[in-house]
Amino acid sequence: MPFSVSLSQGVLSNLLALQQTTSVINTVQNQLATGKKVNTALDNPTNFFLASNFQNTITTLNSVLDQINIGQRTLDAANTGITDLTNLLQSAQGTLNQALASAPTTSLLTGTASNLAGSALLSTLGFAATDVITVNDGTTNTTTFTASATQTVQSLINFINTGGNTGNNKDRAELSGDGRVLIEGATGAASISITTNSASTTAIQNLGFNATATNGTINNTAAAGSTSSTRAALATQFDALRTQIDQLAADSGYNGVSLLNNQSLSVTVNASGSAKVILTSNSDTSAGLGLTSTFTVNTLQDNFDVNSAISAVKTALTTLQNQASTYASQVSVIQARQDFTSRQINTLSTGINDLTLADSNQVGAQLLALQTRQTLSSTALSIATQSDQNVLRLFR
Repeated sequence: MPFSVSLSQGVLSNLLALQQTTSVINTVQNQLATGKKVNTALDNPTNFFLASNFQNTITTLNSVLDQINIGQRTLDAANTGITDLTNLLQSAQGTLNQALASAPTTSLLTGTASNLAGSALLSTLGFAATDVITVNDGTTNTTTFTASATQTVQSLINFINTGGNTGNNKDRAELSGDGRVLIEGATGAASISITTNSASTTAIQNLGFNATATNGTINNTAAAGSTSSTRAALATQFDALRTQIDQLAADSGYNGVSLLNNQSLSVTVNASGSAKVILTSNSDTSAGLGLTSTFTVNTLQDNFDVNSAISAVKTALTTLQNQASTYASQVSVIQARQDFTSRQINTLSTGINDLTLADSNQVGAQLLALQTRQTLSSTALSIATQSDQNVLRLFR
């Protein structure tokens, strides 16, 4: 039957010391191998769970950093798109200037009175409050404008351009750079004219036109013109550029989001998700920039359409400049958040290292001391065992 063997107190003490030293050596060797002083919760519960919490935050911040990087690339794509859209708009501007430089073929009625101001009251030109100014586009559409004490030259021009009281008059009007009233037909197929029923024989002459409805020294009637093939070709080129603008706005995206095609992007910039940067969306298609097909309906035969298109292109270029400024500001915000998040990750990583990493020099020295202690413990155990063996000498 099994029986127990009793060890002397000296042997037991030295054996226990040797076991403890061996256990500590194993722990220190593990620290030296892993480079960490805290590998499990048993090593140091406080440091272990605090470091785990830091690591979870780092994981979240890395996801945030990924979103920030996506936002950065999306802004880069938008800025590239704005640069290329600007080039296309400048090409469109050149096309329109070519059209304007070619001879207009629509009927054009030019007043001779110069230095007129748009703010000039019609009453100062001799029109009474009940006088009517009639503009005909050469068809059945006639605009009748009634003068009043507050109506100005610009009021008459605006009235003509909105179609007047018929809503479908095809004439267009503008005040030239030298202050002359220009009236232009929207097509080259009809003549246009301007007359008045004013009792004053000088009122319409002061406006720059003849007092009679027939041709005279000052021509009140402009004959129809013919279609210009040059302008028609340039109108086709302008529409092709509009198509390219639409395609470029749609393609100026990253990860399926184009800020120039009316798509916005919300970028989370902190671990809790409470802070976001909304990347602004814009509609930079041709229609969104104000370059509609209405400019080329008459194939740019009308100087009024050409000038309107040129004005729209200038406005579009200004719009893109403003957008570029906005995106530059958002790029600064995104980059600042990117740098801040990276520094946060580095700080947390350093904190984890402070809590868990072992000092290799200290651990190495500790291991050497423990190995020395283990050798001494083994020697002490051997001596204790020899003391018990002295009893055997009594039986020799």
